[in-house]
Amino acid sequence: MSRRFGKRKEENEYASEGDNPPKKASRTDDSDDEDGIIVCEISKNRRVTVRSFGGRIMVDIREFYVKDGKQMPGRKGISLSMDQWNVLREHADEIDEAVAENS
Repeated sequence: MSRRFGKRKEENEYASEGDNPPKKASRTDDSDDEDGIIVCEISKNRRVTVRSFGGRIMVDIREFYVKDGKQMPGRKGISLSMDQWNVLREHADEIDEAVAENS
């Protein structure tokens, strides 16, 4: 038995405001990690890249896998906005101290 939350939308109703259905973003740019700058490889399958996504600069820490001889980004990872990256950098000393205490 599945549980549903909220009201069911009628066929001609949309969750977004206005009378038009939400627009689907089409992906015309087939570029993947090639637009990113590989800053460092943490291990064989993990790397840090800086890339632009949706017009925003992101710091991406991600696992990669090989498919058809090509390195592909995996689902395991995190993309940090510049604000998030700066917060992490501001706390680097505290993180180092916590690592040292727990080592």
